[in-house]
Amino acid sequence: MEHKHKQKGFSLIELLIVVAIILIIAAIAIPNLLRSRIAANESSAVGSLRTINTAEITYVTTYPATGYSADLPSLAGSACTSPTSAGACLIDATLAAATSAASPGKSGYYFTYATDTNVGYTLTGQPHHAGSTGNKGFYTDGTAVIHYVSTGTATATSPTIQ
Repeated sequence: MEHKHKQKGFSLIELLIVVAIILIIAAIAIPNLLRSRIAANESSAVGSLRTINTAEITYVTTYPATGYSADLPSLAGSACTSPTSAGACLIDATLAAATSAASPGKSGYYFTYATDTNVGYTLTGQPHHAGSTGNKGFYTDGTAVIHYVSTGTATATSPTIQ
């Protein structure tokens, strides 16, 4: 009587083919995932600039004797039971703290705020790590118009977002 051995499991070649297919799929998917993340971070940065612009309009209306805020933390506040000009409770603490490349940032971006006698304030948004958290640089000021550049730092003369 002849005994036939049935093969159990997979051969080494079959396993290598499956691993190769998985690696090919990963090589296609990962760059798309990174591009999607960059686009999401850039959209979040624009949203943050709009939030700050709105907060500044509210701030200057609420505290006309003060004018625009002195800095981003003035737009936030630690205890928001009674807002003041030093802590207006208009933006969240994470956005208020995203003020330098050394900070954790907000969605891959940090924001540089400065007072300006001509336009009230200037605000730039820069990616934490250009090429991985974002590519575009953003700029806005008291006019509330948002400008951008594909790479680098945007200014008041950069193209505007429509």
